[in-house]
Amino acid sequence: MTSEILIAPSILAADFARLGEEIAAIDAAGADWIHCDVMDGHFVPNISFGADVIKAIRPLTKKVFDVHLMIAPVDPYLEAFAKAGADVITVHAEAGPHLDRSLQAIRALGKKAGVSLCPSTPESTIEYVLDRLDLVLVMTVNPGFGGQAFLESQLDKIRRIRSMIGDRPIRIEVDGGITRDNAAAVATAGVDTLVAGSAVFRGKGSADYAANIAAIRIAAEAGRVPKLQHSSVQPKRVSDGGRIR
Repeated sequence: MTSEILIAPSILAADFARLGEEIAAIDAAGADWIHCDVMDGHFVPNISFGADVIKAIRPLTKKVFDVHLMIAPVDPYLEAFAKAGADVITVHAEAGPHLDRSLQAIRALGKKAGVSLCPSTPESTIEYVLDRLDLVLVMTVNPGFGGQAFLESQLDKIRRIRSMIGDRPIRIEVDGGITRDNAAAVATAGVDTLVAGSAVFRGKGSADYAANIAAIRIAAEAGRVPKLQHSSVQPKRVSDGGRIR
């Protein structure tokens, strides 16, 4: 069965002076997940926010918190992000020497486990951890800053990852330069979860954000190839608003 397209606005592009209001706005606008880009100024050349910010905004929405850790080392901080309210925790394959151990630790904390690949990292890196994964995040920009241009070279990588996954219930997420103009191309390649920052947080408030999210979703749905049978790993929706169990 083909997996549902999910849109995950990245709060890195939100107005941090009004972060609580921005969370409420994208929730009302139809965001499926809330994407939290955590940067440490070491693994990537920027600093964003940490577990305390995620803990502070967790009560503001019941949507899935999709936490992308662009930090190294990563293992010492997994428990803190799990306790802060992350539902999906994604680590970079490049961030440590023991990826399998990191993924085991995430699952032991009761969270969904994801791995992210920088543009220069080949998909073969994750071949032996596929059965530990719930999500593969393909970076379509070099991580560290929002607002960068989409790297079309990653489309072939996405296709190869989709083939590697086979029947496993693993989502493919894409992050970096995603707009309504390239959403169809990534969906055709095999993506079912789209992170968008600047393309969502354009305009003023929930109505504009809703139009932006809808435009990306419509474009992605139009790019679906009916003959591709993607496995679904949509988080179970429960009475508390879709938190992953």
